[in-house]
Amino acid sequence: AYAMLNRGGVNELILIDIDKDKTIGEEMDLSHGLPFAPQKMVIKAGDYDECKDAEVVVITAGIAQKPGQTRLELTETNTKIMKSITKSIMASGFNGVIVVASNPVDIMTYVVAKVSGLPKNKVIGSGTVLDTARLRYIMAEYLNVSSKNIHAYVIGEHGDSEFVPWSSAQVGTQDIKDFISEEELNQISEKVRNAAYEIINRKGATYYGIGMCLVRITNAILSDENSIITVSSYDKTNDIFVGGATIINKNGCKERMYIKLNEEETKKLEKSIS
Repeated sequence: AYAMLNRGGVNELILIDIDKDKTIGEEMDLSHGLPFAPQKMVIKAGDYDECKDAEVVVITAGIAQKPGQTRLELTETNTKIMKSITKSIMASGFNGVIVVASNPVDIMTYVVAKVSGLPKNKVIGSGTVLDTARLRYIMAEYLNVSSKNIHAYVIGEHGDSEFVPWSSAQVGTQDIKDFISEEELNQISEKVRNAAYEIINRKGATYYGIGMCLVRITNAILSDENSIITVSSYDKTNDIFVGGATIINKNGCKERMYIKLNEEETKKLEKSIS
């Protein structure tokens, strides 16, 4: 919500939480920043019945990941939370796009898709979008070039089995391996994979990076951008949601992009999916 306030992109932002008083407090605090926001926006505490007219609902609820805990260990509790929230959203008559950020995000996105009954293209998980942003940041710092000129993705499960298909990674239009050794690439992959654990150990949770990523996904939907983002989208072949380069527009997921993988990368993806 704070990232959206700063970047703009919506006319109305409704906050829903089980803790009603906290939601009202957030409404007040955010609204007091509106005089300095880039656009006019209505921010208010609300309830699920107001989802009816929403174009996008973003779900961030769930128990937090504790230091040393994997995302998969959150599954049982967060599945119950997802089911409850999704039923409440759909009871309003909602027919927009749902974006899921709760962990483990690939499994939670699948749960929301099943419970909502929405077409699979209208349910999206935040997937590996934050991991990809971390990758681009680290590589940009390493090479001293703009992160906008780093063309590389993190794909697979948003978790310990995610990986970077280096065979298709580029800086500008040049192969990444022209600049960075195999050993260094492996070190960068590890840094990306462990980034969330590092942050959680130091400050308890990640906030700002994922906030910016969710605004990026939301704006791609609302602006009908046809932008390629590494979200968790539906893989029809394996009947799962998994992180991969996906074209995002007003209908949610337009289509998953094919990334050419070498033999080793293909095995990594198969392992991540299983």
